[in-house]
Amino acid sequence: MSIRVILDNPPEFYTNLDDIRGQVLLTLSRHEHVGAIVVKLEGEARTALGIPPDNPGVGLASRERGPSGDTLHENHKILYKVGQVFPDEKAPPAASPYVLNPGQHRFPFQFKFPFNNACGNTEAMARIGGVVSTGGIFGVGIRVMDGTKQLMYTHVTKTLPPSFTGFPGEAEIRYFVKVTVQRPGIFKENWRYQMGLKFLPIEPPRPPKSNQEAYARRPFTFHPKSPSPVPYQKKRSSFFGRSGGPSTPVAGSPGSPNLRPPADGLSNGPPSPTATATAPSVEMSARLPHPATLTCNKPIPLRIIAKKMVPAHAEVYIIAMQIDLIGKTTVRCQTLANTEVNRWVIMARHGLSVLASKPEDPVGTEFTVPAALWNDYPLPNTVMPSFITCNLSRDYQLEVKLGLAWGKPSARSNRGKTKNPSDLPQELHLPLHFSTIQVYSGLTPPPALVEAMRHGRGGRTSRPTQQQPAPSPATAAAPPPPPSLPPRPAAQQQQPPDALYPPQLQPGQAPPYDDAPPTYQEAMAEEMTGPVFPSTARPAYSGVTNENEPSSLPEKN
Repeated sequence: MSIRVILDNPPEFYTNLDDIRGQVLLTLSRHEHVGAIVVKLEGEARTALGIPPDNPGVGLASRERGPSGDTLHENHKILYKVGQVFPDEKAPPAASPYVLNPGQHRFPFQFKFPFNNACGNTEAMARIGGVVSTGGIFGVGIRVMDGTKQLMYTHVTKTLPPSFTGFPGEAEIRYFVKVTVQRPGIFKENWRYQMGLKFLPIEPPRPPKSNQEAYARRPFTFHPKSPSPVPYQKKRSSFFGRSGGPSTPVAGSPGSPNLRPPADGLSNGPPSPTATATAPSVEMSARLPHPATLTCNKPIPLRIIAKKMVPAHAEVYIIAMQIDLIGKTTVRCQTLANTEVNRWVIMARHGLSVLASKPEDPVGTEFTVPAALWNDYPLPNTVMPSFITCNLSRDYQLEVKLGLAWGKPSARSNRGKTKNPSDLPQELHLPLHFSTIQVYSGLTPPPALVEAMRHGRGGRTSRPTQQQPAPSPATAAAPPPPPSLPPRPAAQQQQPPDALYPPQLQPGQAPPYDDAPPTYQEAMAEEMTGPVFPSTARPAYSGVTNENEPSSLPEKN
C-alpha cells in the first residue's frame, strides 16, 4: 500500500484565492475494505514557550527552556477545509464498506485558498471533530482532534500569514494537504499521508501615491579643529655673532611702519596661531514614501538628503553607508510572550567619497545622495511580509548608518605621512532609524477584490435603482424637508431590561468590523476563475527551507 498526492502545475508557492488541484494516488497490493477517503487543506500556527521559574509571566526561548513539563503550547488551525473524494460526498451512505481492487486508484480533489484565517470561525472549527459514519456495525470513524479547543484561545481575523520557520522548538507556521483513508474495523488503523505547501499572502491594497514622506533626520556638527601654529624659525648667526642674512627691521623703526611692538614688551617669540575655521554643520535625513512600506525582493525606495546648516567654508564627504532591516517577531503562547529579533544587512559600502556639502554652497542648500548606491540591493528572499495572526506577529524597523568626514577622504591613506594631526579628516558616524516599517509581499490584490473592499466589508454593491426625473429649478433650490422621526413607544411600555436577560442587538445593528478584508465568498462571489497570479509573476520566497521536514516543536505531554 502506498499513498501519494500529485498536484497539477504547482507554483513555487500558493497565495490567497489560488485553486489547488491534484489527485490522490492510492496503490494497493490486495483487496482492501475502505470506508471513505478524506482530503484536507490545513494550516497551523504553533508556538511553544517555557515557563521561567522566577517570573511566570515572561516567556523564554527554546534554548532556555526547562523540562518538557514546564512548556506551554498553543496551536491555531488558521486554515481547515475538508473534502471527501471517495465515495462522492453526494452519494448516499452505504450499508457496508467499499472493496477496492488491487492496483492504482486516482481520486481528484480541488480547494480554494481563502483570504482570512479560520480559527476564529466557530462553524469551521465545529466541523473539525465529530463522528463520521462509514457504514456497518464497526464502520464508525472518529476524528480525534477536537475543534472546540480553538474557542478557548484569543483569535484575530486577519489575512492568512505566510509560511514561517526559523525559531526551532519555539514557533512555526505550516500548510499541508492531508489524506486519510478510513478503514472500518476495531483492529485496523487509518492510513494517513501529508504533503507540505509553501504560502505567501496577498498584500493589502496600497493607498494612492502622494507627495507625503516619512523621514528620519538628524543634524550634526563637527568639532572645531585645533588651530595649527606657524612653526617658529630661529635666526642663524655667524661664529662672530653677526647674522649671515639681511638684517631684520626692528619694530617701531622707520623701516617697518606696519609692525607694532607687542603689548607685553617682548620683542622675540613665536608668532600667533592662525584663526580657527568654522566647523561645518549638516543635517542628514532619510526619507521613504508615506506610509513607510517596503516590498519583498524589491530595492528600498529611499531618499537621503544632506542640508547645509552653517556658512562653513569646508567640504563634507559621505565615506560609508549601511542599511539594516530589523525584524521583530512576537511569539505568544497563552499567558507567555517572547520577542525574537532578526537583522538583515541590505547593503554595506565603505571607502566612499561622495561630496555632500561644498564650501561655496549657501546655507540651506540640499544635496540628494545618488540612489545608485543602494538601488542594486533588493530585499533578500528570506524576508517575509509583515503579518499578524493569533499567536504570532512580525513587524519591521529600518536603520540607515552614515559615515561622514570633514575633509578629503584621500588624506586617510596618508595618515602615517601627515605630521600635523589637524590635517586629517574628522569622521563621525550617525544612525537614522525608522521605528515602524511595513513589508508587503509584492502580490497585488485583484482589482475586483479592491473594488469590493471599497464598497464595504461584504463587497456587495447596491443595486441600481430606477432613474428619477430631473428636479425642476424651483425644487432644486428649495432645501429638502427634514426626515420624520420614527414612532416612539409609549412611556408605560418602556421598562428597564432584566439583568438576567439583557437586550440583544437586532440584525443590522452590529458595528462593522474593520480588522480584516472580506473573504473570497463575500467579496468575489465566485466570479474569479483560474489562477489570480501566474507563476512567472510571483517573486522568490524561501520562508520554509523544507516544507516537508518534520516539526521541530516538542510534543505535548
